[in-house]
Amino acid sequence: MWLFVLFDLPVASRTERREYARFRKQLLSLGFTKLQFSVYAKHLPSGDAAENQKRTIAACLPPGGQVRLLAVTDHQFGQMEVYEARKRTRAEPAPLQISLF
Repeated sequence: MWLFVLFDLPVASRTERREYARFRKQLLSLGFTKLQFSVYAKHLPSGDAAENQKRTIAACLPPGGQVRLLAVTDHQFGQMEVYEARKRTRAEPAPLQISLF
């Protein structure tokens, strides 16, 4: 299962930029990987793990802007088409094993 976090946050004021940076750093500390600007993803072992991660993210949402959480299966993720400079490339592979820290 893959969990995507897509967000559009305001950055007009110094406080808004600080909240944007805090949220982004929180995603990185949770193990998310940046796929594109404001699009982060993380591979999770199950739907239950995705639901737990959603609750964690909901607890640290910034006060403004919009955040979307999208869970997709490994199969759906594998069907994604990725293009770089008009050339099709492969999507990121699922991790072979889960690391425990």
